[in-house]
Amino acid sequence: MRRRLAYVVAAVAAITALLVLPGLLGSGPGPPEGAAGQPPAAVEGTPSTIRRGPDGRRLLEGWRFRADPSDRGLGERWQRGSLRGRPVSLPHVPGGGAVTGRRGLRNFQGSVGWYRVPVAVERSGRYAIRFESAHHRAQVWLDGRRLGAHTGAYLPWEVRPQLEGGRRHQLTVRVDWRDPIGQKRDAWHRTWFNYGGLHREVTIRPLGASEVVAPTLRTRVRSGGEGAEVEVGVRVRNHGPSRRIAVEGVLTHAGRSIEIAFPAVRVGRGRSAKVRSTVMVAGPELWSPAQPALHDLRLEVPGESGWSGPVGLREISARGGRLMLNGRRLVLRGASLHEDAAGRGDGLLPADQDRIVAMLRRLGANATRAQHPLHPALLERLDAAGILVWQEVGPVDSPGNWTSTTPARRRRATRRVRTTLGEAQTHPSILAWNLANEVADNGHDQSQAAWIDGMARELHRSDPGRPVALDTWGEHLPAVPGRMYRNIDLIGTTDYVGWYELPHAPEGELVAEMDERLDRLRRLFPDKVLVVTEFGAEGNRRNPAARHGGFERQARLIDLHLRTYRRTPHLDGALVWNLTDFGVTPTFLGGSIVNQAPDIRLTRGLNEKGLWDRSGRPKPAVRVVRRRFAEWDR
Repeated sequence: MRRRLAYVVAAVAAITALLVLPGLLGSGPGPPEGAAGQPPAAVEGTPSTIRRGPDGRRLLEGWRFRADPSDRGLGERWQRGSLRGRPVSLPHVPGGGAVTGRRGLRNFQGSVGWYRVPVAVERSGRYAIRFESAHHRAQVWLDGRRLGAHTGAYLPWEVRPQLEGGRRHQLTVRVDWRDPIGQKRDAWHRTWFNYGGLHREVTIRPLGASEVVAPTLRTRVRSGGEGAEVEVGVRVRNHGPSRRIAVEGVLTHAGRSIEIAFPAVRVGRGRSAKVRSTVMVAGPELWSPAQPALHDLRLEVPGESGWSGPVGLREISARGGRLMLNGRRLVLRGASLHEDAAGRGDGLLPADQDRIVAMLRRLGANATRAQHPLHPALLERLDAAGILVWQEVGPVDSPGNWTSTTPARRRRATRRVRTTLGEAQTHPSILAWNLANEVADNGHDQSQAAWIDGMARELHRSDPGRPVALDTWGEHLPAVPGRMYRNIDLIGTTDYVGWYELPHAPEGELVAEMDERLDRLRRLFPDKVLVVTEFGAEGNRRNPAARHGGFERQARLIDLHLRTYRRTPHLDGALVWNLTDFGVTPTFLGGSIVNQAPDIRLTRGLNEKGLWDRSGRPKPAVRVVRRRFAEWDR
């Protein structure tokens, strides 16, 4: 996508018990959030600054925000209590509604904002305050004392202060999302609008003598589906003296429970250890898009800590160039998504997440694609809906540039992959970990190829039950595949024939070009799964329907692609770009298509390839995609 867009640029923590008990810890995702606007219930026995959300999480509330465009807050020591601001609720994206025009350009350049919230707990002790994400650089103080800092959006992080019971503490957060060009230079370019703020929730939980974190789950389905071997792993951290720690677990579905016995393991103070156990499930109800059966997994160190969350039993594999789910061939059909809502930016509310799932269901989709780690609550909705996710976990823009620059940037990229894996591995909806977006040829240089190959091998070791993917730039495929592709299972590719490529060619020529490219892909990668992960066209009301940029032209081109893909036997799916229109840099005006179709009228600052516009209105292409996907089912 980099040649077209001239850009300037686990899971949620939850506590397994219902009451705040001394030393009890929850560190899992919990069930999906409730309906939008539903007021959270108060947590029993805790002060009013901490609320229990609809999904059981303990949310910090009572936030105030103050903009700091001249960056004077540090000099005036706002972190020491002099901060004043207006009440806001999280998620909060300053200026999130304006992505076009002068205001959009000003918002895109970024700013500085300060947040403050009172924190009061009933019992003294050490607590984990968890930020699901912040844009882009964040610093945190408690009562004027600096606790920590973080860089990078869509990645959860924590600070762990000692809190005094009965005292009203003040938590202050400074967020800086200036300089999108600098973000890009440091390999944090996100290829969409430069939103800022605390755009996901902040939660709190007490820390006990241990923690149960980063659970993993792998399912192997026996022949005929009569049984399943389920391997569960989890990391236990010890905050007490060196000792033997035993984790207990239970897997529950439809009133049936299976106990999971883990071996006790000795863990030193401040250390952690991974434990694993395998159980056999007879006659399992397997997770699939057609029947997204969910089980409840609970893991705990009795009396100390626990993790709880929904999981699915399913086996995904790539065999002989075919994508398989539970031993049957799986063909992906769907549309990619961005977390972007008009007026709120990427600070999605539960209603926004419900709307995304409803759109995918309306298409008859069984898959989607995301270029950044999705909100845990959205992933849980996709789990429940049976919609698979082609999940990107590495930098998405100019991947060769960041890998070839410094070892520090490669280390940051590795941490991003590992963080997402640790948070999201138990979600059955995640189909594959995608390491880079639109790589060209055999990579920018040897450092890119080496990083991708090494990271793919690590993912196979850490998560052997899930394929590793790579998105390629369809115009620039390698003459002969090199090291970069050696340990990749799924190859995605862009296909903008008829839009950026050959936009004025007749239909027959377009079909011939698509066929030739797909055949070349199969010759290059005879043993790998092939999926078209990006194709589409801009569409809005400003252009005549049948002209470039018009609704009819968009629908016809997408229809031509889907008809071609369906009759291509060696292709295992197609994902339209994109589900909805979304904000990008305000200087973007469609990319190279404006040179080839100079009369086209596009909205500066929006990517209008969505099947729905940014206000949620469906375009005619929705009917076309729904009809073609229904044919793929037959």
